[in-house]
Amino acid sequence: MDLKRLTALALLSLASASAVSAVSAESDAGERKFIRKGMGEGEVMLKIGKPDHEAVHRAVRGQPEEKSWTYFPHTRDPQTLTIIRFHAGRVAEVERKIAR
Repeated sequence: MDLKRLTALALLSLASASAVSAVSAESDAGERKFIRKGMGEGEVMLKIGKPDHEAVHRAVRGQPEEKSWTYFPHTRDPQTLTIIRFHAGRVAEVERKIAR
């Protein structure tokens, strides 16, 4: 492939990925309320995408990791902050706060 075609293919690929991401982000806000205890990190990521903030609360060798993912309010749900706490890779708690 010549350089022009390769560049055009790369740009097209980036544009379609961002369009899919935008559509996905809109639907993710509605899915946040369906996250339940026991779900795995991968399942949460698949349903609602990457968190806006991630914090590790405990990472000690030989013990289960504890962390939280925070999803900031979204245009489709502008007042709700969602915090998901994980213990050993599984949802241990889901907290939805009204942010004003």
